[in-house]
Amino acid sequence: QVQLVESGGGLVQAGGSLRLSCAASGGTFSRYATGWFRQAPGKEREFVAAISWSGISTDYADSVKGRFIIARDNAKKTGYLQMNSLKPEDTAVYYCAASINGLGRAEADFGSWGQGTQVTVSS
Repeated sequence: QVQLVESGGGLVQAGGSLRLSCAASGGTFSRYATGWFRQAPGKEREFVAAISWSGISTDYADSVKGRFIIARDNAKKTGYLQMNSLKPEDTAVYYCAASINGLGRAEADFGSWGQGTQVTVSS
């Protein structure tokens, strides 16, 4: 299992951008698909985006499609989530996750999780 650590969260105004990073250690990062999930206060954790181990295939939730871009650099063992045109409803704790099973949207597909990073979008 890989260990994951997110960074890059913070406070941003609506319309702004942030880039989250997910640094992996302790495993062969290039074997894992990676994903991003988020949990807003009082809500369940939800799928945001995922990328295959090769980076060729990606998947996005409808709520972020066209605004967020998921990417990865296997040489650096790091995943990224570029978030553009941020909205107050994007405010949440964002989690990075890794799956040995390939691309998926369900939390159960992902066996490794980071601790989360807070993103707050002010109006």
